[in-house]
Amino acid sequence: MKPNYKPIPADESNLFNVVFQENQKEFDYPWHYHPECELIYIPRGQGLRYVGNSVENFFNEDLVLVGSNLPHCWINDPDHYKQSPNAIVVYLKKDFIESMWLQSHEFKSIQNLIELSNKGIKFSQDVALGLKHKCMELPRLAPLPKFILLMQILQELSEAVDYRLLCEQSFSCDLDPGNSERINIIYKYIEKHYREKISLADVAEEMYMSPEYFSRFFSRTMKKSFFEFLNEYKISKSCKLLIETDKAISEICYESGFESIPFFYRQFKRFKSCQPRQYRLNYHRAS
Repeated sequence: MKPNYKPIPADESNLFNVVFQENQKEFDYPWHYHPECELIYIPRGQGLRYVGNSVENFFNEDLVLVGSNLPHCWINDPDHYKQSPNAIVVYLKKDFIESMWLQSHEFKSIQNLIELSNKGIKFSQDVALGLKHKCMELPRLAPLPKFILLMQILQELSEAVDYRLLCEQSFSCDLDPGNSERINIIYKYIEKHYREKISLADVAEEMYMSPEYFSRFFSRTMKKSFFEFLNEYKISKSCKLLIETDKAISEICYESGFESIPFFYRQFKRFKSCQPRQYRLNYHRAS
């Protein structure tokens, strides 16, 4: 259950690459990692975001900084948009991260930002909207103005206070590309069967493992149990329904794959720190 190594194409700069992604295949790249830090701004898109052992919904104006070798992927919801999603992706290369000039006192806050990105940083929509124009401008600029604007973006992000960390601890796993498909097989299995009653034996059979070995393997790799991960996935699905529909909470509970309303409420409180009705109310107030 290992992420796939993704080589980042070389560009004219040894410091960073800026890519505008508007191709569906590029966007839905499997769970992967690379030594570059990655800043992802999504003006248009909706689906599920996996960073380390975190799984959450993402929506328009998603802005995330992912640290070096932190596995991640964004899976678009094809039913929501007729148009393909798009994203501005900035890869900060090793020469940028480890450069002597970046270690100077003037860039201390950016150093701290890059160090914190090892846990995955999700910035608020307000922060994303405040930087939207600059992010959209990046791919159009010549090399030197692009570098100057990138430093301004990183400085503003380093001063932002409206953010949260996606991984409770720095996430690391055995980055063996030989097992690159395993985690993606599990994601696809959950996506297909989450409304059903899934047992360890079901998933273990899919992975050609014994249930006991699969349970230990998943917990060791993802730093959480399989069922904790599965319930977090189901809660993400319920959040999407709370936001996009006016369905009753009991109906959403069962449609998200839960078999018990009290258990659904407990899991929702655990992952979202509020009850479903309050979550829906908070979202509509913010909108």
